[in-house]
Amino acid sequence: MSGGAQPAPRRGARSHQTRTSSRLRSWLRHHRAMCLDSARRLLRHPLGSLLTMLAIAIALVLPAALWLVLDSARLLDAELDESATLTAYLEAGVDEAQAMRINEALGAHPEVDATRLITAAEGMAEFQDSLGLADALGRLEDNPLPASVVVSPRETRPDAVRALADQLETVSGVDEVRLDLAWIERLAQLAELGRRVALALAVLFGLGVLLIVGNTIRLAVESRRQEIQVVTLIGATHAFVRRPFLYSGAWYGLGGGLLAWALLSLGGQWLAAPVTALAESYGAHFSLPRLDAMGSAILLFSSTLLGLLGAWIAVSRHLAEMRPE
Repeated sequence: MSGGAQPAPRRGARSHQTRTSSRLRSWLRHHRAMCLDSARRLLRHPLGSLLTMLAIAIALVLPAALWLVLDSARLLDAELDESATLTAYLEAGVDEAQAMRINEALGAHPEVDATRLITAAEGMAEFQDSLGLADALGRLEDNPLPASVVVSPRETRPDAVRALADQLETVSGVDEVRLDLAWIERLAQLAELGRRVALALAVLFGLGVLLIVGNTIRLAVESRRQEIQVVTLIGATHAFVRRPFLYSGAWYGLGGGLLAWALLSLGGQWLAAPVTALAESYGAHFSLPRLDAMGSAILLFSSTLLGLLGAWIAVSRHLAEMRPE
C-alpha cells in the first residue's frame, strides 16, 4: 500500500461551474419575471393597451391584405400561363396528310410542350358555331380557311414565345404564326407593379409600427424615470433596465399581430360571398385567399419583431440621454 499523498479535489473548476449555473438560473428567472410583469402592466390599462395594439393591427392589415392579393394573382398567373398558345396557320395547298406531318414536326420541337391540329373542315365548323352563320357559310363552294396547329410553348416568357414563333415560321408548310403577347406583357407589368407597391407599403407601415411602439415605450420610460435612475445608481446595467420595456414592446407587437390576423379573417369572410357571386357571373371560379399556417406565423413573428425593435430603439435613445439627478 502506497503512502503517497492523494490528489486534492478540483474545487476551483467545480465552484466556477456552480457560479455559472447559478447566474444562468438567475438570468432566466429575471427574464420570466420581467415578461410576466410587463404583461401585468399592460393589463392594468386595458383600454390604452388595446388602442395601441389596434393601431399596430391597422398598420399591418393593408400590406398583409395586398400580399394575399398578390399571392392569389400568382396562382392566376400560373393558370393564364398554361393557356398561352401560338397558332401556326398552314399553307393553302396543304392536304390533311401533310398537315398531320407538319403537326408532328412542330410537336417534336424542344421548346414545344403540346400541339393540336385543327383541319380546315374543323376550323370552318368552329367558325360557323361561333358566328351562328351555318346556313350562309354552308353555301360556299370552297373552304377558305386553312388548317392550323395550336402550339403550347414550354416557356411562356414574352421573349421566349417570340423566339419560338420565329423558329416555327421556318418550318416547311407553315404560312404564318400568330401570337398575342399584349395580355402577357400587361400581366407581367401589373405583377411587378404590385410587388413594388407591396414592398413600399410594407416598409412604410413597418416604420409606422416602430413609431407607434416607440412613442408608447417612450411614455412608459418617462413615467418610470425615477425608478430607472435609482436602479442605475445601485449598479444596474442598461440591459437590465431595458429588459422589461423590450418585453412590453414584444407584447404590443404580438397583440397587434393577433388583431391584424383577426381583421383579415373577418374581412375575408365578409367579402367572400359577393366576390364569389361576381366571379360566377363571369363564369369563373375564384375565392378570396386566406392566411395559412405559414402566413399567420410570418405575420405574428414580423409584428412581434417590429414591436421589440421599436421598444429597443426608444429605450436605448432615452437611456443614452438620461443622467442621474
